[in-house]
Amino acid sequence: MGPERLVAGELLARARSLRGDQSKPESVLWAVLRDRRLRGLKFRRQHPIGPYVADFYCAELQWVIEVDGGQHNTELARAYDARRSAYLAARP
Repeated sequence: MGPERLVAGELLARARSLRGDQSKPESVLWAVLRDRRLRGLKFRRQHPIGPYVADFYCAELQWVIEVDGGQHNTELARAYDARRSAYLAARP
């Protein structure tokens, strides 16, 4: 197994882990988005995109929704969020 595959496997494992440990705001939003409840659109939660895991993703519209709580209030977290946002915004 090549390193790219290993990284992808680790990212997928991380996404699965995050699904089981979602925050209260993520849980509330997921109740609205799941099962095509929002205008019939299919959303995925904790969906890997490149090197990141998006909180919610709608492939049909190419929408990413990030729910950033208090854990994002550190300098390190804000820098990570800025890199993630730039990466996602640059995607076609």
